[in-house]
Amino acid sequence: MKFSEKWLREWVNPALDAEQLVAQITLAGLEVDSVEPVAAAFTGVVVGQIVSAEPHPNADKLQVCQVSDGQQTYQVVCGAPNARAGLITAFAQIGAELPGDFKIKKAKLRQVESNGMLCSAQELGLSEDHSGIMELPVDAPVGVSLREYLKLDDVSVDVDLTPNRSDCLSIRGLAREVGVLNQVDVRELQVEPVAPSHDQVLPVELLAADACPRYLGRIIRGINPGAATPLWMQEKLRRSGLRCIDPAVDVTNYVMLELGQPMHAFDLANLHGGIRVRLAEEGETLTLLDGAEAKLNADTLVIADHQGPVAMAGIMGGEHSGINDATADIFLECAYFNPLAIAGRARRHGLHTDSSHRYERGVDPELQALAMEYATRLLLEIVGGEAGPVIVAESAEHLPKRAQVTLRKSRLAMMLATELPEAEVTAILARLGLQPQLTSDGWLTQVPSWRFDISLEVDLIEEIARVYGYNNLPSKQPTAALELPALPEAQLQLGQLRQTLIARGYQEAITFSFIEPKLQQQFDPAYQALALANPISADLAVMRTSLWPGLVKAVVYNQNRQQDRVRLFETGLRFVPTADGLVQEKMLSGVLAGSRQPEGWHGKAEALDFYDLKGDIEALLALSGQAWQWQAAEHHALHPGQSARILNAAGEELGYVGRLHPTLHQQLDVTGPLYLFELRVKVLQQGSVSAFQGVSKFPEVRRDLAVVVQDAVNFADLAQSVRRAAGEYLQDVVVFDVYAGKGVAENHKSVALGLTWQHPSRTLTDEEITTAVANVINELEQQHQAVLRS
Repeated sequence: MKFSEKWLREWVNPALDAEQLVAQITLAGLEVDSVEPVAAAFTGVVVGQIVSAEPHPNADKLQVCQVSDGQQTYQVVCGAPNARAGLITAFAQIGAELPGDFKIKKAKLRQVESNGMLCSAQELGLSEDHSGIMELPVDAPVGVSLREYLKLDDVSVDVDLTPNRSDCLSIRGLAREVGVLNQVDVRELQVEPVAPSHDQVLPVELLAADACPRYLGRIIRGINPGAATPLWMQEKLRRSGLRCIDPAVDVTNYVMLELGQPMHAFDLANLHGGIRVRLAEEGETLTLLDGAEAKLNADTLVIADHQGPVAMAGIMGGEHSGINDATADIFLECAYFNPLAIAGRARRHGLHTDSSHRYERGVDPELQALAMEYATRLLLEIVGGEAGPVIVAESAEHLPKRAQVTLRKSRLAMMLATELPEAEVTAILARLGLQPQLTSDGWLTQVPSWRFDISLEVDLIEEIARVYGYNNLPSKQPTAALELPALPEAQLQLGQLRQTLIARGYQEAITFSFIEPKLQQQFDPAYQALALANPISADLAVMRTSLWPGLVKAVVYNQNRQQDRVRLFETGLRFVPTADGLVQEKMLSGVLAGSRQPEGWHGKAEALDFYDLKGDIEALLALSGQAWQWQAAEHHALHPGQSARILNAAGEELGYVGRLHPTLHQQLDVTGPLYLFELRVKVLQQGSVSAFQGVSKFPEVRRDLAVVVQDAVNFADLAQSVRRAAGEYLQDVVVFDVYAGKGVAENHKSVALGLTWQHPSRTLTDEEITTAVANVINELEQQHQAVLRS
């Protein structure tokens, strides 16, 4: 919001200079971006009058003008096409200094003496207009300094408002704020309703009352299309960053800046039947005032007549119904739109207008009648004409209701760390327009219609702190009883899991929780992922059901930058849709790619294999102290022959590990083998309490067995059978050799097992070991048709 300091002081005039005023506004939460002079520096320029203008004797495009400063008449040579007798303009006298360090001296132009210069707005740094010299009102006092006449000793202040403070998007709103901060009165705008001069109306229908609960319209007939916008209004618009267009548009912009109510004027001759405020029909088009053609969606609110849309509601009018040089009758509109009905629609069409900026944040729903009467009076003063009656169409049930908010004294004191006097709090609330009523434990307030951002007790506390002055509040260290949370000894902490992976060469990554829909289907087609209502981009449109897509993309990103050896892990949520709703589950996932060891002199680089991944996972599982079961299993994203799932002792699934599926490997353009794991953190954290056990002083006894079994039999099943049959003193069972080939039947393999026994308090006898070995062989024969290999 850009505004002129002098315009603001017409509404409220605190005893502060410009610098103090800017500092106060900033401290109150309305951050000031810039403060700039409204005009470049110049001296010696007065209001002058061209007494006569004669053609130059030696140049076709020049004129010799006699210019009066109210006391003397000077001869000035001028080339401006609009120089003419009687014109009041800007006259730079001899000795004047113009922007750019340009000094005015006596000169001769084509042998004719010139004593001064008639100036354009561009030459004085007032605007970019250089089509001719300035044209001042006929009642401008000749001889008065131009800076004084135009009040150019002024600054334009640009305030960067947060979206919740839409009430300050006007001079009136900013004046309220300054009045509250300085405890000074604010001028109220008193506008007498304009009595209708005719009875012509345009019927209005609210066909989307929830989006537009109030719409006002008025016909003004017989305007003067050749009238000019007054200089005082032009200057106020210029200092607020708006250019002048024509009186009707300038008045609507002026009212918007001063009161905060956007308005629009239509050419009545181009409206047919009546006004319909409705949602657009899918595929309807509208050529906007800027010449662009907008294709409207079904959720876009439009102002339409009986032939089609004439404006995109709250954003921009249509070209066909806009004001032009031939307009004689206008239809002036003013409305309250629900912010949610306007939000995002302008951006969808690549637009951002002053109107949409205000409507998206919220406009005072009780402002429309005042704005309509004010704009009507200004138009009648400038362009003349006859005003008809105001047509009001509204749906009271859809208008916002003024909220009541209670403020407790105890809560206020706690939040501000100090107790403010009751009278001072009451005064602040009253100045904010909240109509406070004292209660037994605080205040009951009525939120004014212009404050959309106040709905909770904490909002009132923030307002009091802001107006009282953050710098006036005491500095106090917060105190609180901080209790350490209980950490069950049997539960693994996430930090332990992270540190274990880091120690094994992994780096922690953070990827987006939303991914590309195609990528989601490639990794996990079993689920229809939740789609985002307003995604950042098309490739971040659905919530992930696995952390793998983000991690694999990170690997590809690194490989494309010559980083071949990659080990990444991530802890984060996956979002799995179920019949009962969306399940959010924390997962620990990781990827491995590249060589087994970093490059070095000690040997040739070896590629990773499944057992490198398995070793890292077993290091994590060992932290829990539980028994885990590995099973060969298939997963859509994993290689059919190199994938497994892990279960705990209770049969609960921990997760999947394996090599990336060959199809995905090719589609994602991954270099070299890529291995992945994804584990459920909740299951992985289920550990056991450590228990100390004495170390046996007696020797271990080891026996090696080689058995021939079918290819389908895995070591986990063999080990389970061994442990069942070997007795309570079995300490370990390992596989130290697997052989298939000559001497072993087809579709069979030889598995060599190493079995270790140890007794805690004595040496085991040969008879005990022999019996145990016999039991193991018998169990293997019965359960797996194993044959002892000779």
